[in-house]
Amino acid sequence: MAKLYSKRKLAKKAMLPKKETIRLILQYSCALSIIKVGAMHFDSIAN
Repeated sequence: MAKLYSKRKLAKKAMLPKKETIRLILQYSCALSIIKVGAMHFDSIAN
């Protein structure tokens, strides 16, 4: 007989990002600039 998998929880504990992950995303978003020229978009990352 088929086993019912829907009764079991998929994620038992809350998944939280690491501080390093959040810092990397924030630094990337601050360094990213998007320039629109006509119908084109140019992405630039300032390091």
